[in-house]
Amino acid sequence: MIDLSIIEEVLEEQHLDIRAMSKQKICSRREESLVHIDSKLAQVAIGVRRSGKSTLCYNALTKAGVDYAYVNFDDERFANIQVEDLNNILLVLTKMHGEFNYLFLDEVQDVPGWHLFVNRLLRRGMHVVITGSNAKLLSGELATHLSGRSTEIPLYPFSFKEYCEYRGVNITSKTTVSKAERLSAFDEYLKQGGFPELLAEPNAVNYINTLVNNIVNNDIIRRHKINYKATFELLMHHLLNNTPCVLSYDDLKTVANVKSHHTIKNYIDYAEKAYLISLCKKWSPKSGERVKLQKAYPIDVAIMNGRDDAFVGDNLGFKLETIVYIELLRRHKTYGKNIYFYKDVSGEADFLVCEKNKVIEVIQVSYDISAPKTRKRELKGLVLASQATKCNNLTLITRHNQESIVMDDKDIKIVPAYDWLVEC
Repeated sequence: MIDLSIIEEVLEEQHLDIRAMSKQKICSRREESLVHIDSKLAQVAIGVRRSGKSTLCYNALTKAGVDYAYVNFDDERFANIQVEDLNNILLVLTKMHGEFNYLFLDEVQDVPGWHLFVNRLLRRGMHVVITGSNAKLLSGELATHLSGRSTEIPLYPFSFKEYCEYRGVNITSKTTVSKAERLSAFDEYLKQGGFPELLAEPNAVNYINTLVNNIVNNDIIRRHKINYKATFELLMHHLLNNTPCVLSYDDLKTVANVKSHHTIKNYIDYAEKAYLISLCKKWSPKSGERVKLQKAYPIDVAIMNGRDDAFVGDNLGFKLETIVYIELLRRHKTYGKNIYFYKDVSGEADFLVCEKNKVIEVIQVSYDISAPKTRKRELKGLVLASQATKCNNLTLITRHNQESIVMDDKDIKIVPAYDWLVEC
């Protein structure tokens, strides 16, 4: 067990640290509204590493104006912590705060039996907010660990709207100067991505290398006890070099020199659960068709070509498509809607937003439609998807074009990404 004096020292320091965050520049996150701190369920922030989960929880608690106790288990003095130490931690927190009803547990996953401790607190009526690393706190396991007493809040890196807020870029003004500033900021975001710490990091390549290696090695290989580490790393980097892409398990087997489709599918599943990639299914009224074809996207454009030896180049079209997809997840997935892509022999559309079995929006993405052939292809894909799904809410997102047109009796909005991305 950890000496009580050590616990007191750590918690007093952490109390000062968390309160000192008020002096830092902190961006509001859309997901703060999803943290219901008065709920009887544990509020658990999940997502890719370094996406700002701790800051999200801090913001939600601070804006609610409640007095809360805080413990960060990512401290070397807590390295050998055992479940028996948790009662002493509660004892010290009570000494510091008096009786308290709100508890923020940061990086709790390394404590053996942490879920038993949290379940006990919930039964006592404590309101608990949790963050944790994907290495030991995967989304699919929370319901089991906490006996259904949890609500997940998925968090992605900064949206473009949050990026603009952090950079001080005006997103509401309609003046020519303001639009030019937003376009300039968007061009930066398109290349840099949205990891919060990366905005102030001079060595972007080193940061992304470290981030991806930690996800691959700690969140996936170590956690799932993958024996063929080099094979898995090769597959992940190949996948990131080619995203967004429709998954071909035969091709991936050949690249990784793996014999089994089952192994490849497991590897892809591990990468998705660790928030390294996200999978988008093909739209079809038939369930069997929806699971056959999937498209892989990176969780942020920074990891597409920000790594050593990526050899990808600046494919701005793929990056824009990725940014739109992740934004659609932010706007819709959390609220029960689903995102698909449309494809048949005649053409394709990038995204369908579905509410239950109804398509409510069709979205096409193209960085540049100045070439007549490109413009015709992208518009045709929208019309085909509209005819197949009976949805007439059609949008084409580009870098800077803005107009409304009619094609085959279909009204189509063409909008610049820097405006669409900041819509409420």
